[in-house]
Amino acid sequence: MSRRVLITGGASGLGWALAQRYAAAGDRVLITDRNEPAELPTGSVSFIRMDVRVHSDWQRALSWCEDHWGGLDVLVNNAGVKAVGRVERLDDDDWDWILDINLKGVVHGCRTFVPLFKRQGSGHVVNIAALAGLLNLPGMASYNVSKAAVISLSETLRQELAPFGIRTTVICPGFVHTNLTTGLHSPDPVLAKLADRMMQRGKPTADQVAAQIVDAIAAGRFMVLTHPEDRRAVRLKRFLPRIADMQAALRWRRTVRKLKTQDPQERVRTP
Repeated sequence: MSRRVLITGGASGLGWALAQRYAAAGDRVLITDRNEPAELPTGSVSFIRMDVRVHSDWQRALSWCEDHWGGLDVLVNNAGVKAVGRVERLDDDDWDWILDINLKGVVHGCRTFVPLFKRQGSGHVVNIAALAGLLNLPGMASYNVSKAAVISLSETLRQELAPFGIRTTVICPGFVHTNLTTGLHSPDPVLAKLADRMMQRGKPTADQVAAQIVDAIAAGRFMVLTHPEDRRAVRLKRFLPRIADMQAALRWRRTVRKLKTQDPQERVRTP
């Protein structure tokens, strides 16, 4: 029996790759995004325009699923944005922007569809977080916080929803070559350039990550780290935290030296 899958931010990047994967498997897919894709993947795929920050848009997506499918099996909260910048340079608008999309957008999705899942006695909540929410590296405060909060929310929902037959999965990918940096917010041009360079060199591809996610959802796995090097980094932080901290501090000091060349007033203390 084909699954009914809703993917936010599905018009491009990882969301698009997920839509293609599900459609190719014969599932019914609803892509939601603020921008309509140039074309839809081959298969049973539909699109509605939606902003994850807007409550009425979520209600419209819920009504669509009930009217056209009679319910939903998998909710993929994929829509997200990225930001980098030193904490003192991030203003209120920067924080509101990223938290409204990366965190509250996920919360809106869960609040909207969990009642439907409970009525069905089944459903799967899939939240796309990031490795950043586990490692919390410097220069990315707002992004780290938004993704760490999604991981925390997912851990909460895992236990809270299990008695109702609802599964939860949280995905923590590292750098993947997508268009995420197109709307990158940053008050630090040097950090923005470094982030873009790392995204462009990201491996595996969005399609490879999507394949892992689809398999993990089918297997009912909770936390998914998509990159082998990321799994090693998380284990290092967990079991050898002092070494992980030393490595992070060394990389950041190298970055700070580059920042200082752009901003001579930035004073750096020599250890």
